[in-house]
Amino acid sequence: MAMINIEYRHSEEPPEASIIRRKTVEEMKNYLMGLVAEMLIADISAQYVDAVSEGKNAVVINGKDVNDILNGLQIRMLDNEDACDSGKPSLIKFERPVLDWRREFIEDIPDVLMKNAISKAYADAAKDRIM
Repeated sequence: MAMINIEYRHSEEPPEASIIRRKTVEEMKNYLMGLVAEMLIADISAQYVDAVSEGKNAVVINGKDVNDILNGLQIRMLDNEDACDSGKPSLIKFERPVLDWRREFIEDIPDVLMKNAISKAYADAAKDRIM
């Protein structure tokens, strides 16, 4: 089974933006630990590493920066017909568009993009695994 290693490299200061999805380093840590917990429940080998470092905050998955992983992907949202909500009416939400994020703050990454990056890293790890 492939392993997912998620490392959150951050300075001790929270990001200085007020309009981001996760406003503090602690909130981002909790978000990433929640993702790792979901993977562990699904029987996927995963681990979270917290690293205090100088410079720009970043998330590294299996040694590769999330921005580098996403640069090679084409993200397409599901059409309404492809959604798995079984025809139920959906809630109307007043929030930023899903794919809109301030790239200078990793804490602002949308959930769908983070999960796509994790999926790509998992697929690459499974592909490179020696049997």
